[in-house]
Amino acid sequence: MSPEGIWDLTISTPIGRIAAVAEFRRVDGTLTGTARGAGEEVPLEGVALDGDRLTWRQSVTRPMRLNLAFDVRIDGDILGGTSRAGRLPSSKVTGERHVLPDSSR
Repeated sequence: MSPEGIWDLTISTPIGRIAAVAEFRRVDGTLTGTARGAGEEVPLEGVALDGDRLTWRQSVTRPMRLNLAFDVRIDGDILGGTSRAGRLPSSKVTGERHVLPDSSR
């Protein structure tokens, strides 16, 4: 299952829901990505796909400075899993891939 594309993410944290957008792509056979949310754009690090399991790390500064580790499973155009910031409790992550219009018609 390829994660390539643009995903709308919702992260349910103890301080409320956070909306973000993640984009995954392949560059020379390697998965890379970026995430946007809370007025900042950050690169994704260590993006790895193992079957339907996708993991990555990212650092954010808003709403506070955190180093996040994501561990999600992809099922078609939806994903679900967790995000964890150090010793803080994990937060539920859900997402839906943008479906691009079929341009072959």
